[in-house]
Amino acid sequence: MLVNILLLCAGLAVLVFSADKFVYGASAFARNLGLPPMLIGLTIVAMGSSAPEMFVAATASMDGMNDTAVGNVLGSNIANITLILGLTALLGAISVSSKTLKREIPLMLAATVLAGYLIHDGMLARYEGIILLVAFLSVMGWFIYQAMTNKDTDIMGEEMDAEIPKDVPTIRAIMWILVGMVLLPLSAGWMVDGAVGIAKIYGLSDLVIGLTIIAVGTSLPELAACIAGVLKKEDDLAIGNIVGSNLFNILAVLAIPGLISPGEVDATAIDRDFYMVLATSIALAVLVLSSGAKQQLTRWHGILLLLTFIAYQYVVFTAH
Repeated sequence: MLVNILLLCAGLAVLVFSADKFVYGASAFARNLGLPPMLIGLTIVAMGSSAPEMFVAATASMDGMNDTAVGNVLGSNIANITLILGLTALLGAISVSSKTLKREIPLMLAATVLAGYLIHDGMLARYEGIILLVAFLSVMGWFIYQAMTNKDTDIMGEEMDAEIPKDVPTIRAIMWILVGMVLLPLSAGWMVDGAVGIAKIYGLSDLVIGLTIIAVGTSLPELAACIAGVLKKEDDLAIGNIVGSNLFNILAVLAIPGLISPGEVDATAIDRDFYMVLATSIALAVLVLSSGAKQQLTRWHGILLLLTFIAYQYVVFTAH
């Protein structure tokens, strides 16, 4: 038991550290290449924040634990909105004004509906993984086009510019990219092994462990980014981290088990957990896009989101 806990904690700590350093190095390198800050933020930084989920999903899929991989995606998206955004909103009202962000949220909803349609039959086939991957690449292409052609000033672009590392030597940026590439898969393996060991001791299913411990763990980079964003008054960037991470999780990360180890998906993930993802995504869209003239997430919204997270965790653990 102690070994499993140590593996889980060490894997989680190194996973968060390596994801942060990978994003730091990749974004600094991209800035040195002269890429626009908005493009860096919407692609490299957003993908980097989903790197823990990607590597955990790949590790679990290669071990034949598809339910853990799928549970990680669904659980992370739920945790991002209910736990991460809920905790962040408790720090103070979060204002939303970015036009880019308001275009991303409908994309996140559309991606969620697509994923639900593909897995509703209880299978995640290889061709469905390919469909998700193509959708992901299409979204990336649209982001790149928008960032390269849209010259309008956007508040989130300004916030991204402030966050992307400046004056980092290229050799140092490359070094951190390499460190991240080595440590991410290694730490993901530790985390999965530790979580599986704990799950077996307590009789938890692969799906439950993916929905809970692993999902919350891989969402920690988003928590750090959101809290930092709000404390720096970069509210749009804080919510943008959540929306971008959820969008990439549901397209790129969910594609991984379909591509590596296609097969059945636990019926509970479809009948209960997917609809929770859809409901929380719609709730976020309503809160952000229909929150009145001020367009804010208040502390009361944060409390409501946290209560939703606690209630969901209770249902998952008592129903297993």
